[in-house]
Amino acid sequence: MKATWNGAVLAESNETVEVEGNQYFPRESLNEEFFAESTHTSVCPWKGTANYFTLRVEGEENPDAAWYYAEPKDAAKEISGHVAFWKGVTVES
Repeated sequence: MKATWNGAVLAESNETVEVEGNQYFPRESLNEEFFAESTHTSVCPWKGTANYFTLRVEGEENPDAAWYYAEPKDAAKEISGHVAFWKGVTVES
């Protein structure tokens, strides 16, 4: 699987985990240069608190376009250490 936005490959891995239709990429598969921590969070009743990244590519920003669960609840342990995307990021095999 590969995640791209604004012409950049954000992540690429054969070891993604699919949850609720989203592909979660292992953290080590990210091209970290495009990611900046965001202060935004949200809460999922069964996964826990999500933290976000803002994407920065070629001088453009995509706020809160990637998320992860730093401490997922037991039901979501499989996505610990993984990041998923939305907001215009293309994810394809």
